[in-house]
Amino acid sequence: MANSVQARKRARQAEKHRLRNASQRSAMRTAIKKVNAAIATGDKSAAEAAFLAAVPAIDKSVGKGLIHGNKAARHKSRLNAKIRAL
Repeated sequence: MANSVQARKRARQAEKHRLRNASQRSAMRTAIKKVNAAIATGDKSAAEAAFLAAVPAIDKSVGKGLIHGNKAARHKSRLNAKIRAL
């Protein structure tokens, strides 16, 4: 355990940040899974609607520093390619 006051504070902050990051990362992953589930059913309109909901979640993760911009672009590109292939 941290001994100094500032180290204890940083430990508290780190735990808060970890929980917030985990929640936001989970929301992003859930949005991606919804798109993939819609693609698996073969419903193009549902997949497009889920994709339009997932894009802001992915972009928000980049803005928060949870994932790299290139990873976000890769996710969006692959999801869009799957939807176009329907």
